[in-house]
Amino acid sequence: MLQYSLKRIFLALLVAITVSFLSFMLVRVSGDPAFALAGENASEEEISYVRAQYGLDRPVIVQYFDWAGRALRGDLGQSPYFKEQVIVIIGHRLRVTMILGLSALTFALFLSIPLGVVAAIKPNTWIDRLALGLSVFGQAMPSFWFGLILILVFSVKLRWFPVSGSTSWKHLVLPTIALGYYGTPAFMRLTRSGMMDVLSSDYIRTAKAKGLRAGSVIFKHALRNAIIPVVSVVAVQLGFMLGGSVVIESVFAINGFGLLAYESIARADLPMIQAIVLILSLIYVVLTLLADILNALLDPRIRVS
Repeated sequence: MLQYSLKRIFLALLVAITVSFLSFMLVRVSGDPAFALAGENASEEEISYVRAQYGLDRPVIVQYFDWAGRALRGDLGQSPYFKEQVIVIIGHRLRVTMILGLSALTFALFLSIPLGVVAAIKPNTWIDRLALGLSVFGQAMPSFWFGLILILVFSVKLRWFPVSGSTSWKHLVLPTIALGYYGTPAFMRLTRSGMMDVLSSDYIRTAKAKGLRAGSVIFKHALRNAIIPVVSVVAVQLGFMLGGSVVIESVFAINGFGLLAYESIARADLPMIQAIVLILSLIYVVLTLLADILNALLDPRIRVS
């Protein structure tokens, strides 16, 4: 297990280095950073001044190593729009989005896994059809529309929850449901198909023949193997929720990481855009690494593959 973990960590580091270089270069490929920072109406003298101030007149590879070295020390530069250190702004915004993303992921798992298990145990019944219907409905429904419906029903009509904001747990209930329900179909279908495959295997039939209780067979033996594909998707889905939460944050006026990304792109805040792309990419790398290690713990066969 240790050898497998070290191998995965080494590969994750290589991916992280590659991602950092690509996130740095993508901003340069999209156009002249000095022109974007100076503004559309800037003169040549002003553009030259900005280019010298931000070190953009140096070779690109030198700029990358300088930027990467400062990033390793926690210095991601200063935002020209917010007039504040990028790491400070991201720290405040990312905390809100992390809470929202983890809450949405928890909601999705608590809803989808029991539905998938029950649907696999009772195939081709009304329970199975209901679970599949909820799955299709969740995948086809736009998250912004679902969020607006939740606001209309639970905020405007019933007045159970606030319309917008993120200052208390009540503010996060509706966005958690709106964001989490979108991830439910993938988890539910994977759990259902995994459970149906495992329940038809020989070792499950042997466990039943030994007289083990149905709950022990399902949750101790079957679900442990059926949940392995779900673990891999959880890492990707959480990364998507963190990076793709801009729509939900806009609908519910949550001042989070997704909304920060939208604002930075709209205002051509290049240091902030670079940092956002880098951090989101590293989050994906770390989540994938954790998913690989957890899968290896659940299934020893993965360690020798």
